[in-house]
Amino acid sequence: MFDETKSSIPAPLTKEQFAHLGDGSIAYVKAVGSEEAAKLFPQIGALQPGLKLFALVGADGSPIVLTDSKDVAIANAWEHELQMVSVH
Repeated sequence: MFDETKSSIPAPLTKEQFAHLGDGSIAYVKAVGSEEAAKLFPQIGALQPGLKLFALVGADGSPIVLTDSKDVAIANAWEHELQMVSVH
């Protein structure tokens, strides 16, 4: 018998909970130009303009690694046991 006082729908996540969803376990690879890369990774200094690079980025948008190869970024995710997701 269905109990109307109990809902099977989970409570919505708070903004704080949503922001930390997947922390430390989920990442994605993002193609970036050298200009955007310098913003994501300010410690790298000046880059040649117009370079196509790949950033491995955590679920919260925090940069993890920058490389010139998508395969290297993916391998880095596997090495650190991060679950890759597709972002559109």
